[in-house]
Amino acid sequence: MGSRKRISYQWQLFVPLVIALWAVIIGMSFWHYSSARRDRIDMLHTQLDLINQRIVMAYDNNYDPGAFIDFVWQYYRDKREYDLVRVSVYKDGKLIRSCGEPILIDNTETPPISDGIGHKSDLPEAVSHDTDIGLSEQLNPMDYFYFQTTDSSDGRMKVLTLLPFDRDIIAASTPDKSIVYIMVFLGLAMTILAYYSTRYFGKNISMLKRFAERASNESDFVPSTNYPHDELGDISREIVNIYNQRTKAITRMKKEHEVALHAIEEKARSKRLLTNNINHELRTPIGVIKGYLDTIVENPDMNEESRKRFIAKALEHVNRLVNLIADVSAITRLEEGGDLINTEPINFHDLVYTLANDFEASGSLGSMSFDFDIPLGIEVMGNYNLLTGAIINLAKNAVSYSKGTICELCLTGEDEKFYTFEFRDDGVGVGEEHIPHLFERFYRVDSGRSRKAGGTGLGLPILHNTIIAHGGKISVANRQTGGLVFTFTLPKVKSAEKQA
Repeated sequence: MGSRKRISYQWQLFVPLVIALWAVIIGMSFWHYSSARRDRIDMLHTQLDLINQRIVMAYDNNYDPGAFIDFVWQYYRDKREYDLVRVSVYKDGKLIRSCGEPILIDNTETPPISDGIGHKSDLPEAVSHDTDIGLSEQLNPMDYFYFQTTDSSDGRMKVLTLLPFDRDIIAASTPDKSIVYIMVFLGLAMTILAYYSTRYFGKNISMLKRFAERASNESDFVPSTNYPHDELGDISREIVNIYNQRTKAITRMKKEHEVALHAIEEKARSKRLLTNNINHELRTPIGVIKGYLDTIVENPDMNEESRKRFIAKALEHVNRLVNLIADVSAITRLEEGGDLINTEPINFHDLVYTLANDFEASGSLGSMSFDFDIPLGIEVMGNYNLLTGAIINLAKNAVSYSKGTICELCLTGEDEKFYTFEFRDDGVGVGEEHIPHLFERFYRVDSGRSRKAGGTGLGLPILHNTIIAHGGKISVANRQTGGLVFTFTLPKVKSAEKQA
């Protein structure tokens, strides 16, 4: 199918081109042949006209025309095309000299001239001499090439010249055909050149056609750029490059759309999951609070000690509910506007130093101690309150779940843009199957123990979103010596901001 199409494209170019080429060649050949033929006939007529004019001129100048007539007879008889020329001179109606067979006339009208091969002039049916000569002849314009009658100025002399048709005169009036052969040869050469040229361009057009068909029908089509190194090939390659760029752009847009759609779906799923988890987490403290309050209301005679204990339990769950709502609000803000948090240069050593003093003064870490190894002058770009909350979350998580005696925060590395920190404890760690899920909302390694410890299940997700919102990364793993290690990065303060 492709081969037939390629031939079709070639012939669509070749046939009109060759027709136009041969039309030009034939037209030029015909024009040249006709012009050359007319020039030859005019030259022969001029030569013959000269005979009559010279004879009449000699008579008008009182010279004997006989010498010139003899010259004509000798000169023209030596030329094959003039071999049959006939010249007759009449004076006062009498034939006085003739070269060749006499041309007979009467005293009436002189026959007009035939002006070329195959052209008929209006001649009398017969031109005859007077009875003194006693001869007559029939003149048919198709029988002679030239006939001319010239009169002297006094009208007494009449010169008649006639040249009948024969092969020699036809050959003399026919132009040389070599130019025609040259034009035919040139036409054949141009035809061959046109054939290979149209074949070449037809192949390129066929390649572009196949490219267009496959590009429109095959979604995974990868076109070739193997086109000739000429202008048409350059155009073809540029079209292919544009197609490839467009295909890449469409593929990239599809991937970006899929990623965006996945992100939207994931965000919607996360919101649904968060809503379900919030509903689940809210039911427990609300149910407990309602139970304690209902008990107090239904038992007005309850002793004071039991009443205080029930109210204290209800208040404990109220506080847990308040913490849960605060954590939900915090994680929602981080997820929906994490890229809009306000950051400033923060001396991280001073921040951690302040927290260490607060932990020690408040005793909020219980029996667990907090150590840190942050060099002086370490500055990060961050939000002071969010980073403070992140470290507190890490410390409270260690106190609540690690069962260790010490936790510490250390600077472990840096690169051009980030500092790397580790927060580790010496506790029991968690099972490896729980590691990938620790940053999930409301995920609990031990649900009963976690709720007993008072956690909301959102501390580590808030920590994770806080680090991500600052442009850093965070991961968690079990330590070989026991306990967990949280590794996270925070951006450095740029040198320009330091100078400012």
